Amino acid sequence: MASSSLLTRIASPADLRKLDRDELPALADELRAFLIESVSKTGGHLSSNLGTVELSIALHYIYDTPDDRIVWDVGHQTYGHKILTGRRDAMSQLRHYGGISGFPRRCESEYDTFGTAHSSTSLSAALGMAVAARDKGEERRAVAVIGDGAMSAGMAFEALNNAGDTKNINLLVILNDNEMSISPPVGALTRILARMLSGRTFNAARRAGQKVLGIAPPVLDFARRVEEHVKGLITPGTLFEEFGFHYYGPIDGHDLDALIPTLHNLRELPGPHFLHVITRKGQGYKLAEADPILYHGVSRFDHTAGIKSNPGSAKLTYTQVFGDWLCDMAAQDDKLIAITPAMGEGSGMVRFAQTYPDRYHDVGIAEQHALTFAAGLACEGLKPVVAIYSTFLQRAYDQLIHDIALQNLPVMFAIDRAGLVGADGATHHGAFDLSYLACIPNLVVMAPADENECRQMLYTAYRHDGPAAVRYPRGSGMKVEPHQAMTALPIGKAETRRSGKRIALLAFGSMLAPALEVGDELDATVVNMRFVKPLDEDCIQALADQYELLVTLEENAVIGGAGSEVARLIEGRRQRPALLRLGLPDHFIDHGDQAQLLQSVGLDKAGIIATIERHNERHS
Repeated sequence: MASSSLLTRIASPADLRKLDRDELPALADELRAFLIESVSKTGGHLSSNLGTVELSIALHYIYDTPDDRIVWDVGHQTYGHKILTGRRDAMSQLRHYGGISGFPRRCESEYDTFGTAHSSTSLSAALGMAVAARDKGEERRAVAVIGDGAMSAGMAFEALNNAGDTKNINLLVILNDNEMSISPPVGALTRILARMLSGRTFNAARRAGQKVLGIAPPVLDFARRVEEHVKGLITPGTLFEEFGFHYYGPIDGHDLDALIPTLHNLRELPGPHFLHVITRKGQGYKLAEADPILYHGVSRFDHTAGIKSNPGSAKLTYTQVFGDWLCDMAAQDDKLIAITPAMGEGSGMVRFAQTYPDRYHDVGIAEQHALTFAAGLACEGLKPVVAIYSTFLQRAYDQLIHDIALQNLPVMFAIDRAGLVGADGATHHGAFDLSYLACIPNLVVMAPADENECRQMLYTAYRHDGPAAVRYPRGSGMKVEPHQAMTALPIGKAETRRSGKRIALLAFGSMLAPALEVGDELDATVVNMRFVKPLDEDCIQALADQYELLVTLEENAVIGGAGSEVARLIEGRRQRPALLRLGLPDHFIDHGDQAQLLQSVGLDKAGIIATIERHNERHS
């Protein structure tokens, strides 16, 4: 990679703080160029990181990191932060097996003060750090950087409510507004206003006024209300002021001449403060500026030519199967309502949103609300379909149990990214859904083995008069063309895909493909279980009668997973076969290529055969 005269001099934020302030714009240019070239070679999040170049520089330039704590919400915009904190050379292995993560991780660097990847956690974590500093008598500052999308989550407002009522803390919340959904574009007036409001003179006057008027509380209260509403006429921060924060901004998040003095002023002020910055996704790279969604999460590409699509050669993914089914089902039933918590593109709902805008609800990053909203729709006779990633459904577990399953409401879940998802790593693997779903009464849980089975299961779940979930992996499957006709499957019935001797492989969902390979190698019977709940008990009992060894295979935590339920079914038998339960081990699995990760946990053909052979050797 080309040498960068300023960037190569920075091994830590301490080096950054040695630079003259007038050198920072050039550093920003070098950092942005490095990001574009680096991410084009490794893949990763690009648009969001280009949008936080100047903010990353300004924060580490003004704050005494790592002693001061910076918490990045979600964390997919922290590549610049990583580069400035000693990981520039490690970027060549970003998100690769054994390489650095695409998100902040406490075990990776002391500058990653809090591990993030799910949204809207930064305010709570930073508040905890600010309170800890206060209670320990430390002068450190805490900063939470949160995007405008993440501010839609209830957890963020819970933290704001708590923080505004917490005494003697040094906390700054930075709203990184990169869609201009809260404020109009900023100009010189707002920059001057932010400097003025964050400066010593304004705040000294505010404190002096409070002291003078404090002898007459009604007058003080009146003065405070006047101040808030006058500011509300010229800034959009009245809401945050009502929470107990002092609001500043909005300012241009790409203007270091605005960021540096404002952050300098705010670092010197005690109390909870709220800074609103406007940034642009893809800033400085014309292709990403023009299409920030396309360049949000990228695979390797030629950064000079840009991303080139070739639709004809693309494999059909499970996400596309769901998107097509959703449109086809909506054409048949006008009661269908589709809901997503801010994952319309990722869940394959773009065409549906365009075709049926009145029946499409993106509720923002609000998983809990999404489920209870769906429950309300179901109460009134509509047919809600909630499209959600496995790892994000975890955030709405109480609503799933209390508001949907307990009332046996016909809400359907299309659960994407089940199993190991690859480069996003432990925070995004759908490793636990079979475990946490199978224990819920009234809920039907299905795991398709191929694309056609996925389409038919979606139809089955939709027609079921009660809550039902279809969980499917990221990417493509066994390349089975979905049938246009939709036929409901008999609930709780498995199918035998290969007959063999001595060994029976019970495959759940994505594990059918390697199970068939193992079956051919070992002459084993292979059963596509299809349903995790209810299990096909008759099938399992028949297999237990006939075979010496049963092997359950699932791309889910082995503890509490589908194999555990199979074990429960056969444990009371007077003579029961040996049972091997293969799944994801009891530790968090890092990032890397999906096939590589499956191999690392022994869920590929070679790993499954090796486990069976070790078992046979021990019991021979």
